[in-house]
Amino acid sequence: MSINTTFVVSLLKLPPMSENYISSLASSSVELSGRPVLLYQENDYKVYWMGVPEENAFRTNVYLIVSGDECLIVDPGNRPYFPVLKKNIENLSLIDNVVGMILCHQDPDVAASMYDWLTLNPKLKVISSARTNVLLPHYGISEYDFYDIGESNNYKFKFKSGKELQFIDAPFLHFPGAFATYDPSSKFLFSGDVWAAIDIDYQFIVSNFDEHTIKLDLFHIDYMASNKASSGFAKKLIDYDIDIIVPQHGAIIPSQFVPDAIEYLNELQCGIDIIYPD
Repeated sequence: MSINTTFVVSLLKLPPMSENYISSLASSSVELSGRPVLLYQENDYKVYWMGVPEENAFRTNVYLIVSGDECLIVDPGNRPYFPVLKKNIENLSLIDNVVGMILCHQDPDVAASMYDWLTLNPKLKVISSARTNVLLPHYGISEYDFYDIGESNNYKFKFKSGKELQFIDAPFLHFPGAFATYDPSSKFLFSGDVWAAIDIDYQFIVSNFDEHTIKLDLFHIDYMASNKASSGFAKKLIDYDIDIIVPQHGAIIPSQFVPDAIEYLNELQCGIDIIYPD
């Protein structure tokens, strides 16, 4: 699927408004060239997909949340991706506004470039779970400003603008300290490896969920712990008004398929359900 770069650039120049661009992007051709794509805007509050430089079935999605003069990188990715991501943020004139990074767990495709970001700016907050934080120093930097997503901060992060992010524990999906990030402003759920997909014929946005489940299965059946873990997480989402699911791998799941995606977790048989059946 290709993106029209003229369309993308025009999005970056839109006047302040409150709009979710997923429907427009789904019906447009999108060139997956590693350029940022604006997914949501409400005045000076924005969410970007930051581009995918690699061509493989296990593409890494990185997102940028912008609130006024502050930015958070969501799952900044591996070390080779750092120069590309840094350049993309510089091209948006936002590099000096980055105040931290959210790391949904410690795997290198999610978190390895934290070393490069902390080398660039040692004052950045590392926003993650306590269990994840035990392992992050193995990337080479042990002293940093850790922000615990748990009870000590009421499972929330507040920007200076007053906008908040909410954190939802997702234990054993697939790491004990994994979590998702919910943005009440955009109603986006940054789901980490939950709903990650392995996709040779990559689409930017899911257009057929039945077909997409095959791509979800390629990841979830082997990587996720059990139906008890996946359905338990699905139950936690009942009280959240989720419009869009933005995973760390694979296509974005638009609003019409959010109920299907949650039901997928309810019904999923994976991990020890298969390896150690009754």
